[in-house]
Amino acid sequence: MLPADPHVRISLPSKGRLSDDCLDFLAASGLDVYRPNPRQYEASIPALPELRVLFQRPADIVVSVRDGSVEFGITGLDVVEERRGDNGDLLILHEALAFGSCTLSLAVPETWSEITRVEHLAQRAAALGRPLRIATKYPLLTHRFLEPHDIPHSLIAAEGTLETAPTIGYADMICDIVSSGQTLHDNRLRPLLDGVIVTSQAALIANRRALQENPQALKVARILIEYFDAHLRASQELAVFANIRGESPEAIAALIYQQPTIRGLQGPTISRVIVQGAEQNWYAVNIIVARSQIFDAINALRAIGGSGVVVLPVTYIFDEEPPRYVAMLQALTAR
Repeated sequence: MLPADPHVRISLPSKGRLSDDCLDFLAASGLDVYRPNPRQYEASIPALPELRVLFQRPADIVVSVRDGSVEFGITGLDVVEERRGDNGDLLILHEALAFGSCTLSLAVPETWSEITRVEHLAQRAAALGRPLRIATKYPLLTHRFLEPHDIPHSLIAAEGTLETAPTIGYADMICDIVSSGQTLHDNRLRPLLDGVIVTSQAALIANRRALQENPQALKVARILIEYFDAHLRASQELAVFANIRGESPEAIAALIYQQPTIRGLQGPTISRVIVQGAEQNWYAVNIIVARSQIFDAINALRAIGGSGVVVLPVTYIFDEEPPRYVAMLQALTAR
């Protein structure tokens, strides 16, 4: 009898832009994937040796996690919603990993100039005298979206490039993933104004039963959530250091609290600067500032006498208790 595999497994996208962005995201989170042979479909994460990495197609990742073949996966929310099933065994642990952004949208030929909204599709079907033929890789989400609008339609399952379907003639329109929209434009298609079915980006998913029954999987889930959230939060912030003259730390803090852009996370860290041969009271101030507000923050520091301002990137910002981990624990006991 073979010994039980002590590893927990995570499936990642095997190729394409989503795969590259996923590996870059993990590396930026401090979880570099070591894959000595790009042709192999297994790899490791040295910082997390108990986690084995597998590579699959995005849609297959969802099925593997749903069925419990692997404990975790990273893939797009679009395929998660299409293939998650209804047994509740798939949990979304993190729905916004900030890469792989796209929409699942309905698109029609540019020649349908009078068709700009979903409600107009029923008119088009009536004019054709038959249901609209829609090519898609997302039949469940497409049907679920169209059904309340009472639009006669038939779904045509398709693999590969969908954008050519209306030109070739085996479909009237498509429902597909849209990123920049350039591919639609190149094939003389345009999305409907209100035809977005799902707004998607990469997500971390897990198998519910694995988390309930395997303590190792629960441990890895917390590590992944902690690292991802800490990295994503830090990517929006910068650490700022400045020297300021003042009577006391409290006096300088009072000036800082008058400036909304430099108040920090809980408040500033202020410490005495020992200046040789100087009689003035100098203090070093350390604050965390939103990256989008850095220019305003520097001007605010200057306005209260700040000088020698140093700005550094932040690697992680950890919360006392990750909200998504708490939500996961609640979901595991919800049924």
